[in-house]
Amino acid sequence: MYDLSIIIPVYNSEKTIVEVARQIEGSLGGKLEYELILVNDGSADSSHKECRKLSESNDFIKFINLSKNFGQHNAVLAGLGFARGELVAVIDDDLQTPPEEIWKLINKIREGHDVVYANYIYKKHGLLRNLGTCINGLMERVLLKKPGGIKTSSYFIIREYIAKEIVKYEGPYPYLAGLILRVTDNIGNVNVKHRERPYGKSNYGFIKLLKLWVNGFTNFSVKPLRIALFSGILIALIGFILSIILIIRKFLAPEIAIGWTSIIVAVFIFSGIQLISVGLIGEYVGRSFLSLNRQPQYVIKEKYNIDNEKSIINSRD
Repeated sequence: MYDLSIIIPVYNSEKTIVEVARQIEGSLGGKLEYELILVNDGSADSSHKECRKLSESNDFIKFINLSKNFGQHNAVLAGLGFARGELVAVIDDDLQTPPEEIWKLINKIREGHDVVYANYIYKKHGLLRNLGTCINGLMERVLLKKPGGIKTSSYFIIREYIAKEIVKYEGPYPYLAGLILRVTDNIGNVNVKHRERPYGKSNYGFIKLLKLWVNGFTNFSVKPLRIALFSGILIALIGFILSIILIIRKFLAPEIAIGWTSIIVAVFIFSGIQLISVGLIGEYVGRSFLSLNRQPQYVIKEKYNIDNEKSIINSRD
């Protein structure tokens, strides 16, 4: 067992991953026993080569190379399966999240929390990225019952038992905040800096964040279906009341012609509600179909420094 496992999902970060590992070593080296698990998520550059070099020269650095790009949350799940620390932290590979600030998360979770998320006071992201983050946060509060005042992020630390529960999830679309929130609500925040990205641009755009949002509410909540149901009931009730009003109006003033505008508006409203409802049902049915067909969360192509180690995946309770 280690004091701490650090998982880094790696994607197109050949220019930064070595520096991230160096800064982590500078912050933690000699102060606690830790392991660093690098998970290459189908990078298109030479990230896998840099990760392999790191693992070959350092016994405490583990490397998992996935067969293709499965997504950040899937890559983290792959790393969690092999984490052996009493605490498990997840950090990005782009140097925007300062590795040296991991002590803030460690000290905060030692206060008694099960999970601690980094909270960025000022995020150095673009407008659309920040908008997508806000939508995602709203979804977590409304649909996943996230505790009030808590902000989630990709920089967090959890206890070992949380990691063991998360890896039990076998669905094809993991959403880490949803998996954590269904285990515990003993969650804390700690303020950390957010730096400018030194190379390239973020791989998470507005569309990717919206897809992540859909993953969250369709995998861990049936509230969207209930919202669609109650919306249909409400609109049907309004339509019934309007129909009575129009019939009375026609009897009282038969010379008034009922225009096509109201009909077209009603058609558009009802059609829109029906399409949204059918789409939601289709999303749930499609995900159930993929789960039944055992679509893999990830496929490990090769591993370094962990071939002979016992993993959580093979020792689930």
